[in-house]
Amino acid sequence: MSEVTHKVISLDYKLFRDHAEGEMIETTEGKQPLVFLSGVRQMIPEFEAQVIDLNAGETFSFGIKSENAYGTRTEEAIIELPQDMFKQEGELIKEVAVNNIIPLQDQNGQVVPAKVVSINEDTVTMDVNHPLADQDIHFTGSVVEIREATKEEVEHGHVHGPGGHNH
Repeated sequence: MSEVTHKVISLDYKLFRDHAEGEMIETTEGKQPLVFLSGVRQMIPEFEAQVIDLNAGETFSFGIKSENAYGTRTEEAIIELPQDMFKQEGELIKEVAVNNIIPLQDQNGQVVPAKVVSINEDTVTMDVNHPLADQDIHFTGSVVEIREATKEEVEHGHVHGPGGHNH
């Protein structure tokens, strides 16, 4: 992989359901821009491919089909977890309520959003399908800044400084 594939990209965006006229799901409007390091699989590959060659000030508008975005829903992603995982001092934490989204860690240490499906006698049924699984999405926005990533950022796999993590 050559050094040039690693760029620090800052952008403002709006994310819509289905198409540009669909329901807005999230936006950076009024918030800090999204800042990510390209070439390290932080973003949906098709999203990264669409913005990687843009310059600061350029705008974008593109759709991504569900299978290239957050994938398709699977029954395997509905899992039973022991209630003990969600207890503090013997009581279920208040965040564990049907339809609430709770961050869980997978075996690789990645945080995944999980929706509480049901609270059973000894277990909690969780849906770890991505909330946007089976969903076509559309992004619009503009590039705020693009710069080459530093050697340290590439080695650490994330952005340092404004908008990034400092370790």
